[in-house]
Amino acid sequence: MILLRMNIMILGSGGREHALAWKISKSKLCDNLYIAPGNGGTSLEGENISIDINNFKEIKNHVLIKNIDLVIVGPEEPLVRGIVDYFKHDNELKNIKIFGPGRNGAKLEGSKDFSKEFMFRNNIPCGKSKTFNKDNLENGYKFLEKIKPPYVLKADGLAAGKGVLILDDLEEAKKELSKMILDEKFGDASKNVLVEEYLDGIEVSVFAITDGNKYLILPEAKDYKRIGEKDTGPNTGGMGAVSPVNFADEEFMKKVEDQVIKRTVNGIQKENLDYKGFIFAGLMNVKGNPYVIEYNVRMGDPETQVVIPRIKNDLLDIINNCLENNLEKLKLDFDERYATTVILAADGYPNNYNKGDKINNLSEENNTKIFHAGTKRLDNEILSNGGRVLACTGFGKQINEALSNSYNMAKKISWKNKYFRNDIGKDLI
Repeated sequence: MILLRMNIMILGSGGREHALAWKISKSKLCDNLYIAPGNGGTSLEGENISIDINNFKEIKNHVLIKNIDLVIVGPEEPLVRGIVDYFKHDNELKNIKIFGPGRNGAKLEGSKDFSKEFMFRNNIPCGKSKTFNKDNLENGYKFLEKIKPPYVLKADGLAAGKGVLILDDLEEAKKELSKMILDEKFGDASKNVLVEEYLDGIEVSVFAITDGNKYLILPEAKDYKRIGEKDTGPNTGGMGAVSPVNFADEEFMKKVEDQVIKRTVNGIQKENLDYKGFIFAGLMNVKGNPYVIEYNVRMGDPETQVVIPRIKNDLLDIINNCLENNLEKLKLDFDERYATTVILAADGYPNNYNKGDKINNLSEENNTKIFHAGTKRLDNEILSNGGRVLACTGFGKQINEALSNSYNMAKKISWKNKYFRNDIGKDLI
């Protein structure tokens, strides 16, 4: 059989995109690989192209110039803005494959209100909630008075993972609800705000790939969102991750498949959502039962840096089969080892931080992999260029061994404003 090799473009610039590029560069189906705009690490896997990922016209030009066969969309924003629809409705692009949900499918992440109503309609376990805006703010205060603390406030739109507040005090919750709606604390994203009942449990991220009809479940992960140890301080995009997760045993994952993944894919089909891509369910394990906190319509970051390395199959082959509606032909094979990742951030993140610091000691040891996020390459040097800078992924037969490999790497890499959490994965030991 002749293998048709493909020219691939990955959109995005984070650690997730470096992990995807690293995996796809190994594929027997990959010919040329471009990452747009990429980072200091992705340039080791393929060619970076400086593109604004929300400028669809600019993306189109490069797709045509580089004879791209397949575009893989890393982050959520282009999906929510409708890049898949743009490709499908453009005569020059409509035969080029693009991996990710269409605009109506991407609303599962783009609108918290839409995704919550989707859960209610499709009998997917989740917390009770109501949505408020400036027209019914007083009702929002009354709703807060009726529910027990802590109070969960979620901006309806995209807020780069930072639009969720969890507050213990009723008056503070009312004040923050007002700030989010009237002062637009998170911009347009918080014109509508969900007030939600708090689910008490332990979080786990479950990933699947679906063609809107069939699905494959990928390895699960647990991530660590807050900047401070013992989960203190403000939310970030994620400070570390572990896979597999010991409490997500066979019994729990069977419930996840039956109550969450199957019902989600059935809902996608029933509601005619355009969906060929990753689906990421952020779950709370409440006394052994899964409840959906939120959906994302792409892989997580930093979870990708522990999930993707555990998939032994050719990722490009999986994506291709998904786009061709052939998922049932595949059987996934996972690396049984633990994968852990520790994020090295710029000190001051998620608030103010320095960029442009030179990073040293980036050589990898056995059983480790460094994924770049906020970095750039300048004159053969790697400089910090974001809040979350690097992900130190370690592997091991036991979680302790994987963590030890991650932390040895985290300590060895140096630049003058480095910060990382020392307690990633400790709660799972």
